[in-house]
Amino acid sequence: MPLDQTTVRKIAFLARVKVPEDELDHLAAELSQIIGWVEQLAEVDTDGIAPMTVVADMTWPRRNDTVTDGGYAGKVLANAPEAEEGFYTVPKVVE
Repeated sequence: MPLDQTTVRKIAFLARVKVPEDELDHLAAELSQIIGWVEQLAEVDTDGIAPMTVVADMTWPRRNDTVTDGGYAGKVLANAPEAEEGFYTVPKVVE
């Protein structure tokens, strides 16, 4: 599918890319070649092949999805510059 200058100009506008007029022909040829390569993918027979997101057949280790209370407030608040009654204390920023 060869592209013309009008189509390339519209693509550049949508992509918010400034393309000089003298480069439109060259860019149209390059984009047409790229589209040609993509169109070749439609010719590949993919019947019976399962879709996949990665090529390696592997599974990631997972942890148990259990709810806990944490119980580490003391350790967390030990790093705070100021803490009162189990909460961070921050200076007032809005008057």
